[in-house]
Amino acid sequence: MKFIESLNPEIQKYLSLLSPDFPDWLEDYILTPELQRINKISIACGWDYSTYYGTKYFYSNLYHSIGVALIVWNFTHDKKQTLSGLFHDIATPVFKHCIDFMNGDAETQESTEDKTYDIIAGSEQIMKLLKRDKIKLEEVSDYHQYPVADNDTPRLSADRLEYTFSTGLVEKRLWSLEKISECYNDLTLCKNEEGITELCFKTKEVAENFVKTASKLWPLWTDEKDKAFMQFLADICGSMNKAGYLKIDDLYILSEKEVVDKILNCPDNYLATAMKNFVNGKEVIVSESPLSGRYCVKMKSKIRYIIPLVKCAEKSERLNKISVSASKIIEDFLSKKFDKWGCLDFDFKPY
Repeated sequence: MKFIESLNPEIQKYLSLLSPDFPDWLEDYILTPELQRINKISIACGWDYSTYYGTKYFYSNLYHSIGVALIVWNFTHDKKQTLSGLFHDIATPVFKHCIDFMNGDAETQESTEDKTYDIIAGSEQIMKLLKRDKIKLEEVSDYHQYPVADNDTPRLSADRLEYTFSTGLVEKRLWSLEKISECYNDLTLCKNEEGITELCFKTKEVAENFVKTASKLWPLWTDEKDKAFMQFLADICGSMNKAGYLKIDDLYILSEKEVVDKILNCPDNYLATAMKNFVNGKEVIVSESPLSGRYCVKMKSKIRYIIPLVKCAEKSERLNKISVSASKIIEDFLSKKFDKWGCLDFDFKPY
């Protein structure tokens, strides 16, 4: 049985939409220990472990990485670009971008990518597979070199497209498989303003519908509640490390559930109680000022949004340049300050 065939039916159908032609050679890479490790890490940055947010089911970082790889393969049929997409999160730690927050990198959220090259280079199985496929490590260890796989916000890339689809499908039920298929099948490759290859829509109306739905997710990754949630997980992990109960290496070795259990069963009752309060949390308040008796956060973080290209008669155009409705959605989002305090319903002062 192939790895994808072991997944729940909805994920199988979703991934098959991204590439009806699943490349058999990709399976060997998926089954390596280094990629199977991120199957125990959620794309949701720890949301699965608290009642603050409800997710339909666990969507792993490996599912996301396979999705990115399949999007790249569908549009390029290039092994190197496809593998760069598969490997792009191979260095992801427990709680994903929360550890970027712990590293002081909330605004770019790329600090955890630093280990990518070393993890691939240190994998005997992956290196053998790369040799088999006549691919150099440098050709797959940095997906930033391939604009179809990754590019700068607000452009559309395989990575940005996949987490927009999967978050909307699994966590918020904004997309149906039919709606994803409609958007996805309207995509093609074209040259952007700088002559760089980028995913773009063939039809203005489909692009407008995509932005209308996707924009409902953008505040989820930027607002005060999200920042409080992620900074708490950063602070609890940092505090566990300072107190000697959690090694930084543990974040790259253990599963998320193992780390959650480690904190909940920590001999330090203050840290264990804080995590229990987080797991059972009921309310996050957005406030003009910090609230007494609550863990409160006010900070800047990465702004995630998309302004896709549309393939017009003579040249591709950004949707906000040719669509009044999309332009308003994007402007309204960018005008939001997200500069208030996000306060969890318990107090915690990190070590």
